[in-house]
Parts: sequence; structure tokens; C-alpha cells
Amino acid sequence: MPDIRVIPITTPVLLTFDWLQTPAGLLDETQALADAITVALNTDATADINEVLPDPRSDNRRGWWGDLDADKIWGGWPIGSKLWLLSRTKILDSTAREGSTVARAEAYCRAALKPFVDNGICSRIMVNAAQTSIQRIDATIVAYRGPKSTIALEFQPLWQEVFPPGINV
Repeated sequence: MPDIRVIPITTPVLLTFDWLQTPAGLLDETQALADAITVALNTDATADINEVLPDPRSDNRRGWWGDLDADKIWGGWPIGSKLWLLSRTKILDSTAREGSTVARAEAYCRAALKPFVDNGICSRIMVNAAQTSIQRIDATIVAYRGPKSTIALEFQPLWQEVFPPGINV
């Protein structure tokens, strides 16, 4: 789990993250669990061999090289989500052949966060995804930590990459 605080840097075409420093120039370590969840959701997990990739001209299944034997080397687990598989997908309902896009986004979030519960970092994680406009899905994540206070996060720009601001459909 990361022990540094990451902050989003949003431009009209890109969402990146940077490390936050304290006024003394040290790395801010105050939001470790929230940062770990942010990293898990915003890192690309490796697609299974049978999953349909967003770009039909590419066979890049992405993923992070650090996942290779992570469990054997340092007792870790694969990091990331498969939300990137939805990058060229239209928001469809449950009657579509692929199923509901909102349900898929929610399932990808749940899968990415399951190791936090499995490894005792959280007692429970609640994920709720909802379509908030014709081109947007928001996800709300609530991490429960037993007797400690809950951590609630909202991830809104899931569809910003598909339809950047200023592009109307």
C-alpha cells in the first residue's frame, strides 16, 4: 500500500497524479488508504486473454510489470482495475449483448478493491456506480475499517477520456 499522498492533476485531455509534499518538503503520508484506492482504480490491470480490448487493432492487454510474481516476491497482489477496457465503450443498458456498462464499471471497481478486504486492510468496501449523464459514469467508494472512521471517495471522470470537455455527442 502506498504511504504517500497523491493528488489529481486534471487537464482537458488528461488526468495524471503527483505526490503531495508537506510545507517542510517531505512527502505527505496522511491519506495512505485513500491513495492506495486511487492507485488501484487508476492503474491498468492486465486484461484476460478472452476479454475484448478497446482497440481492435491492438493486442496490448496492458497491466503493470510489477504484478509479475508479486505474491511470491513480496507477498503482494496484482494492482489495478480493468476500467480501461471501457475507454471506447458506449454507455449501454442491461439489454446490450455486453451487458450494462454501469454494472461492468462497478464490477471492475469491486475486483480492483477486493484485495484490500482479503488482506485485512479494510473490513468492507462499498462500490456504487451510476450513470449521471449521457456520457458520464460516477463511482462512489466507501471503505470501512472496523472501528476506525470510514473513507468515502468519488471518482467522477470515468468517461471524461471518451468524451473530453467541449466535445458534444
